Amino acid sequence: MWYNGGEVIRVIDPVAFHIGPIPVHWYGILMTSAFVMGTLLAQYHAKKIGLDPEHILNMVMYIIPLAIVFARLYYVIFEWHNYRNNLLDVFAVWHGGLAIHGGLIGGFLGGLYYVRKQKLPILLMGDILFPSVILGQAIGRWGNFINQEAHGGPVSAAFMQHFPAFIRDQMLIEGVYYQPTFLYESIWDMLVFVILLVMLRRFKKFDGQVLFSYLILYSIGRFFVEGLRTDSLMLGPLRVAQVVSLLLMAMGVVLLLWAARQKRRKGISQQPAEP
Repeated sequence: MWYNGGEVIRVIDPVAFHIGPIPVHWYGILMTSAFVMGTLLAQYHAKKIGLDPEHILNMVMYIIPLAIVFARLYYVIFEWHNYRNNLLDVFAVWHGGLAIHGGLIGGFLGGLYYVRKQKLPILLMGDILFPSVILGQAIGRWGNFINQEAHGGPVSAAFMQHFPAFIRDQMLIEGVYYQPTFLYESIWDMLVFVILLVMLRRFKKFDGQVLFSYLILYSIGRFFVEGLRTDSLMLGPLRVAQVVSLLLMAMGVVLLLWAARQKRRKGISQQPAEP
């Protein structure tokens, strides 16, 4: 807590508590909560369609470690200039620096290995898992909030009056207010989560519909939010996340149309021939 022109500013400590000498960070608590909630939700959906929910738990044992490792590697590769002289900092994931696109690559590889090993339907498993993925992303953004990262550029105090006091206080960094882009993305992710959840439970017409809709919907929001951020990973003059978002949007559209066409073809082939 400190004072800014007579106003009391309450900044959240990134460390939630200590276990002896070991600090437990809010970032880790939120990420763990995201993984647990996502796993339970996916198990529920698996059970609803008659799939053994143990498959979800077993798959997560591959997905989570690879998602974390790839998310960190992805970030470190593009920020290598900040780590080459401090290699131990590469492992300090509690300070943030997990790139979601890297996490998606690692998680996809882990999940793909498991479903192929168990001979499970890939697209169906994707439909079950990705509402959980976007829910986890929505929760994880609050870890960025507590770490005062993944924010946008400077904004006025008048602009920040539109937000609750606890968000205003946390976005006041070294005397300057910054745009809470973490909040924009979290809200968008929650909206996508609701859409995918309703789609999965009521309006799904073919396997892959939820998975490919995730690629499109998440990427739309991420593209626009990324344009407001000040800490983007860069590839020359290009924001990496925006380039990847465009690629994922295009991939999602193509694959969604392909899956719908496959469903129509299958339906036609199964129709009885006229006598």
